[in-house]
Amino acid sequence: MPETNAPKERPSKDFSRSLLRWYEENARDLPWRRTSDPYAIWVSEIMLQQTQVKTVIPYFLRWMDAFPNISSLAEAPLDDVLKMWEGLGYYSRARNMHKAAKEIMDRLDGRMPRTYKGLLELPGIGAYTAGAVCSIAYNQDVPLVDANVKRVFARILDMEKPVEQTAATREIRGLAESLIPSGKAGLFNQALMELGALVCTPKNPDCKGCPVSVHCLALKEQTVDSRPVLPPKKKTQALEVSAGVCVRDRKILIQKRLPKGLMAGLWEFPGGKLNPGESPEQALVREFAEELEIDIECGEKITVIQHAYTRFRVRLHVFWCSMKKPAQTPALHAAEEIRWVSPKELDGLAFPSADRRLIQMLMKDGIPA
Repeated sequence: MPETNAPKERPSKDFSRSLLRWYEENARDLPWRRTSDPYAIWVSEIMLQQTQVKTVIPYFLRWMDAFPNISSLAEAPLDDVLKMWEGLGYYSRARNMHKAAKEIMDRLDGRMPRTYKGLLELPGIGAYTAGAVCSIAYNQDVPLVDANVKRVFARILDMEKPVEQTAATREIRGLAESLIPSGKAGLFNQALMELGALVCTPKNPDCKGCPVSVHCLALKEQTVDSRPVLPPKKKTQALEVSAGVCVRDRKILIQKRLPKGLMAGLWEFPGGKLNPGESPEQALVREFAEELEIDIECGEKITVIQHAYTRFRVRLHVFWCSMKKPAQTPALHAAEEIRWVSPKELDGLAFPSADRRLIQMLMKDGIPA
C-alpha cells in the first residue's frame, strides 16, 4: 500500500483513447444525442440532473414537441411550462428555463450564448450545464463534472477526501480538462458520463468490463466500494398534512401556490400541516379558516397518500368537505389564485405528485353531486 502522502499516478492520454473507443461501441441511442442544437442539449441536461435517463426520455420528447425552440418556450404561459414539467420535480428548474428563454429573446436576439461565461449569466445555468452546452453543442474544450464524472475520477485517483469538497471538485475538473482530446470535448464528456452511468456505477460496478480499469488506482488498492467518499446523508423530514376536496355545484376548489418557495406556482387542494396534538380533521378546518377564511364541514375521509420528496416524506390525509355557508368568498392569504374547476379541468393544470395521485383516484371513483 502506498503511503498516504505519496503522490498518486494520474491517468495518461491513453485513458482518453480507450474511453472514446469504448463509447463509440457502447453509447446509448438517446434523443438528445441526435442533435447539436444548443437549446435541445440545454433542455436535456437540465432534465437529467438527479433524474434517471429512462424517466427523462418521454419528458424530453413531449417538451420538444410543445416547445421546439427558445421563442416558443419564452412565449408560453408559465402554467403550460409547469404542466409540461409535472412529475419531474425540482420545479424551479422549469421556472428558470422559462426566465432564461425570455432573457435570451429580449437581450440576446433569440440566440443562446456561445461562451461558458455568457451561459453562466442565464438563470438556472451553472458550471455543469454551461460546460455541457459548450462542449456538446459547440465542441469547445470545456470539461463538465456531474455525479457520474466525480465517481469515475474519485475511483481513478483513489481519492480519499470527500468528493463534494471544493478542493476535490477542483482537482477532478482540472484532470478532466487535461484529458480532453482537442476537438473532441463533446464526445469525451459524454463518454465519461456514460461510463459512470453504465459501468462505474455507485453499486456493483463492472470493473471487468471497464475500458479504463488499467488506470484505476481504487481497483488496484481494492477500495472501489469505498470511493467516492460521500458526505453523510441528510435525514428526511416526515410531515403529516391534511387536504380537502371541497365540492360546490360539481366544481372543486383549488388554489395556486405563491410564486416563491417550495413547488411555487403549482396548483393544490387547500390544506396544510398538522400542528402538534391536532387531528387531521382539526388541522383541515383550521387551515381553511386561516388561509381562505372559509368555515367548512369536514366529511368522510377519502384516502391517505404517502409520497417521498427529496427532503421530506409526506403523509397526506384527504377528506371530502363542504362550506357551511355556500356564499362565502375565499380569501387570498397563502395562495396566488383560487379557482372552482370542473373535474376535467384538473387534468390541464400542474399539481405536485401527491395531488396528482389524488386526482387520478378522484377521476376513477367519481365526484359526488
